[in-house]
Amino acid sequence: MTSSVFETITPDAFAYLDRVASTDPGRSYELRMLDELAIRAGETVLDLGCGPGTDLAAPADAVTGTGTVIGVDHDRASADAATDRTAGRGNVTVRLGDIHELPLPDDSADRARTDRVLQHVADPARALGEARRVLRPGGRLVMGEPDWGTLTVDHPDGGLSRAYIRYVTDEAVRNARIGSRLARLAVDAGFAVPTVVPVTAAFRDVRAADRILGLERTARRAADAGYFTEEAVRRWLDHLVHGPFLATVTLFIVVAEV
Repeated sequence: MTSSVFETITPDAFAYLDRVASTDPGRSYELRMLDELAIRAGETVLDLGCGPGTDLAAPADAVTGTGTVIGVDHDRASADAATDRTAGRGNVTVRLGDIHELPLPDDSADRARTDRVLQHVADPARALGEARRVLRPGGRLVMGEPDWGTLTVDHPDGGLSRAYIRYVTDEAVRNARIGSRLARLAVDAGFAVPTVVPVTAAFRDVRAADRILGLERTARRAADAGYFTEEAVRRWLDHLVHGPFLATVTLFIVVAEV
């Protein structure tokens, strides 16, 4: 019944990141992050947790040939993919490294960004401390993270959606509430935080939402973890397919300055 609507197979990680970046909300959100970075020609810009290099091109254009963009990722396959994607750009380098222990000297960068990475790391506070260490006085870090506690999925039986969201925040995402906690964590790491921008993505089409949220796959995992019964999953998904659909989630762009 739901196979033609929901993706049942988890998409390739690189393809998924490219997919999110290509959506209208994704493009708008990335442009706002780029604006907040306020990159100038000749600067050194870090992309911490750069993945396969999806977002390296825009800062590379902004620094021009006189600047440098350094992507850092702990995953060898991601770093290799980012290196391949930026092979024609002489002002981009990619390094294999841990965001908790950056392979960079103190006071070596002017700008840094991290996008939807801190929700997954073991110690966000330590990662922010490392970003603070490598940024020069006057430097700026721009972070973008969701707060999965803001997730809403409209359903006549609100208890079913609450069960789904509890699973997401309790088990599916390591640091599920990081978006609304980023400003505090950045101040604790020694930054000033002049700007916090909430960005709410709203989905009216269930297929579009599923391509980002993995609704059925996540609901099935929630059932396996005891948050749903199988019958409840069926009822929840049936309404998402056949009833009016609305889902929202808020991401927070946080600007932190040295």
